[in-house]
Amino acid sequence: MAAVRPGLGRVVPGSSILFLCDMQEKFRHTVYFPQIVSVAARMLKVARLLGVPAVLTEQYPQGLGPTVPELGAEGLQPWPKTCFSMVPVVQQELDMRPQLCSVLLCGLDLPSHLGPPQPKKDVLPDPEPSVLPFLTYDSPLDLGLSPSFRTPLFTSGSHPS
Repeated sequence: MAAVRPGLGRVVPGSSILFLCDMQEKFRHTVYFPQIVSVAARMLKVARLLGVPAVLTEQYPQGLGPTVPELGAEGLQPWPKTCFSMVPVVQQELDMRPQLCSVLLCGLDLPSHLGPPQPKKDVLPDPEPSVLPFLTYDSPLDLGLSPSFRTPLFTSGSHPS
């Protein structure tokens, strides 16, 4: 049996990162888009309050447009990409944070019909577990998960945020 690193998979501000993937104008009319953006915007607000870094990507922004304003991602520099996974373009960000144990992933899972969600399988080495609230356009059940991932970021009810 392999040893498990202490804290692996726990959502802790100092060892977590928020990925915001491809919430762009061209996708505005996809199923559940308003709900996905609403949950992602709340996740981003909590991340900012707690000092959790956030990374924003845009899939082919020249053709699919910018990130929607209601996400509230002002101040985040979007990383443009053309592959389905966001990992290759943000690998430098990941390399700078060797302490990462949890990745919070919000966005559209457009290639879901091609198999496992691409960013999930690229970002974390197998077989290490992690926490990934993955919000997809075809899965309304996932839209209610965000509180279960936000709450553990607070250390107690007396947390200043």
